[in-house]
Amino acid sequence: MTAQNDQDILDFPVVQEFEELNLSEQLLRGIYSYGFEKPSAIQQRGITPILAGRDTIGQAQSGTGKTATFVIGGLQKIDVTNPGVQILILAPTRELAHQIHKVVLNFSLYMKIKAHVCTGGTDVKSDVERLNEGVHLIVGTPGRVFDLIFKRHLRVDDIQLLVLDEADEMLGNRGFKEQVYDIFKYLPSEVQVSLFSATLPPEILELTTRFMRNPVRILVKKDELTLEGISEFYIEVHEEKHKLDVLCDLYETLTIQQSIIYCNTRSKADWLAEKMNENDFTVSVIHANFDQQKREKVMKEFINGASRVLISTDLLARGIDIQQVSLVINYDLPVKMENYLHRIGRSGRYGRKGVGINFTTIKDASYLRDIEKYYGTQIQEMPEDLEKFL
Repeated sequence: MTAQNDQDILDFPVVQEFEELNLSEQLLRGIYSYGFEKPSAIQQRGITPILAGRDTIGQAQSGTGKTATFVIGGLQKIDVTNPGVQILILAPTRELAHQIHKVVLNFSLYMKIKAHVCTGGTDVKSDVERLNEGVHLIVGTPGRVFDLIFKRHLRVDDIQLLVLDEADEMLGNRGFKEQVYDIFKYLPSEVQVSLFSATLPPEILELTTRFMRNPVRILVKKDELTLEGISEFYIEVHEEKHKLDVLCDLYETLTIQQSIIYCNTRSKADWLAEKMNENDFTVSVIHANFDQQKREKVMKEFINGASRVLISTDLLARGIDIQQVSLVINYDLPVKMENYLHRIGRSGRYGRKGVGINFTTIKDASYLRDIEKYYGTQIQEMPEDLEKFL
């Protein structure tokens, strides 16, 4: 890990054990019963500044425990005798919000903390009812959270920490950026802000100067944003029309464990799922056109292993942690280079082995070289014995 602001980091020791953080006994119990033993690199450096009340910018590779960093920091700060909302965590997708909420529930298992998830696609009435009962921590998507604040259902006076997960997506996408700013305007002026992402381009870091106070920066240099433990390959398919045949040939390899296949558009994802099913290959598909209920059903089946191959758009590129995924296929190379890291990072979570395969047409060859250069990685031609990498 390298820090851009070394002086700030020197103020905070790198902790080797969770006990060194002076967390409540109940929170520690929750962390250990969740299966965590020692803090990861981002947790060793990122939790302490949050506990100390400092604005924080944390960047680390996918699958290294960023979520736990801000969840542990946030939970420890809550005063359970105050029924008001004290921690607000924003995420760009409903799936990611629900996943963060699940981590919150697991870590706070032995604490008297009430947490709720507020996302679009669900009944506003149930959100209002829960908020009226008293909630300490909210995880939500910007649209729904702003709506609840604007209509005065969500009181912001007690919010002491705002967390933006996948901050580059939240501040780089115009729609999200405006919603985040709108929310920010309502929050107490002394609110503490924490940003987390695997990729934080310079223009996003520049933006943070507008609303963060002398943040502690825990940044991994771009050339250290490696995809350790993940073998990266390409298959040259020459033309778009050959991709389907190649995918069908690979199908048995895909189902050894579980795989995610990425397409760049919703219509392509639907088309591919239809073609695969026509050829008697069982696959599921998910994208933002599905309603919340359908998205949850598809995710549940995939997480439980009932479906083994999931076709998705970039909706699922970020933050989704499905332990069993060991193979990711880019049917289309991502339009945004940053999303390459997020997609491929779905495999090999928490140091396990994983494989990323890129389907490349003649037109894609130079873009693939650009991706290699950008991440300082090597993408080799797919070998015959792919199974040994899984």
